Parts: sequence; C-alpha cells; structure tokens
Amino acid sequence: MDVTEQIIQLALFEDSGLGDITTESILPASRRGKGVIIAKESLVVAGIGVAKKVFSLLDPAIVSTSAFSDGAVVQKGEILFEAEGDLLCLLKGERVALNFLQRLSGIATLTRTFVETLDNPGVRLTDTRKTTPGFRSLEKDAVRAGGGYNHRMSLYDGILIKDNHIAVAGSIEKAVRSVRARTSHLMKIEVEVSNMDEVKQAIAANAEVIMLDNMDTKTMATAVAYIKGRAIVEASGNVCLSTLNGIAATGVDVISCGALTHQARSVDLSMRINPV
Repeated sequence: MDVTEQIIQLALFEDSGLGDITTESILPASRRGKGVIIAKESLVVAGIGVAKKVFSLLDPAIVSTSAFSDGAVVQKGEILFEAEGDLLCLLKGERVALNFLQRLSGIATLTRTFVETLDNPGVRLTDTRKTTPGFRSLEKDAVRAGGGYNHRMSLYDGILIKDNHIAVAGSIEKAVRSVRARTSHLMKIEVEVSNMDEVKQAIAANAEVIMLDNMDTKTMATAVAYIKGRAIVEASGNVCLSTLNGIAATGVDVISCGALTHQARSVDLSMRINPV
C-alpha cells in the first residue's frame, strides 16, 4: 500500500469505518447514483487523483471523471469532478473526497497567487516542511500544481544545517566538516545563517547553499554581494505576498515560504448526489 492510499484509508475509517448510520438507514438496498462536485469560487485544482482514489477504495466499480487536471484553473460554478456508482459509497465518500480536494486546491490556489505575484522569473519559489502531519506528500504535490517548487521532502533527502545543529556542533565550520565526512559528495550542504558573520563562516566552510534566515532586505542584499555566486542563496522567513518582490530584488536564487502550506485556506466546494 502506498502512502497516499494509507492516508485515504485512514480518512475513510475516521469518517465511516464504524458505519454510516444515516445513509444505511435510508438505503437498505443497493441503488445507483451520480455525484458532481461544483466549484463555489474560482480556484486552482489539486487532488483530482486523490478524490478518484477515495471512491475507488469504497467501490472499485464507481466511475470517477474530471475535465480538469491538477494545476488547471476552475471557474466558479463549474463542475470539476463527477462520480457514478453505488449511492451508499458515494455518500460515504462525499466528505472525505471534498476534504482532500478543498485542502489541496487551497494550497495550489495560494501558491499560484504567490507565483503570479513574484515578478522575477530567475527566482525559484519553494515550500518548506511546515506541512500538515501525514499530508506532506499530498501538500507538496499541491504546491507543484500551483506552480511552485518543493524544498526537501524530509530529513533524509536534503542537508540543512540549522541554528540548533550549529549549537550542538560548536560552530558552522565543525557542523559542515562533520556532515561532509559522513555524506555523499553528490549532496549539497546548506547552512542557515542569520547575520553577516555567519555568512562569512558558511562561505569559509565551503557550504554550497546558504539560507538567509529572517534577515531584512538590506542585509540580504549585502550578503548576496559578499557571496558573489560562490553558493546558492536562499531567503527564508517573513515571506508573504507584500514582501515577496522586495526579497527577490536582493538577488537571492531561492525563496522558501512556509505560508504556501500552513497559511492556505480550504477552497469552497460542494457535492450534489442524486439517484439515477
């Protein structure tokens, strides 16, 4: 079983694993029905495949279709998803499918707003690990659907030496040396810094990526000028729509933004189900 299927199975059990007393009382015998999910606002959709999986896990005979792919713009009033099959399973899957679609489309929609606001094609906008526990792979898919990029997926696939690591190691130089001695030459080492003294230490330690954490834009620009192409420069902290282009103008290569996931609101969708 893959991770997505495990997440969906957990969500289905949470909602109807012990039964659906309302629907089972109204539908004592099997009947066919059709459900349509309608956009109640304009949005960027994400999670179509997840919604299809919800219904197929309840009943493989349910046929789910959509005229849209993840990343597409859906206008208010448009039907973005249809499912036809056993009415009991459609009713059991309704809220679970909507929860996934609303949450993931909310992330994709907010990400698209950031991408369209960013007036600098040379700067890459990425997410962070500030995701809903258990939902990381889905939420990072939604960021890509919105036009953003993923930072590391987890602690296993990217090296990022942060302030707490530096405190434990004793210095940036010691932290970088320890990591470099134990990891592949194919992996870049990123170091988080918060002032110019730490920038200089990270450059002296030959860090390949330097994260400027919670710096003001004046200090960022000074840091970029000092680094002068010797490392990839990432900006993080206090990133929002109003600060985005000011940060980009400092010359950084990457802007990582936790708000893409932890500040996204669920979009407004509804599902209408009827017998056929």
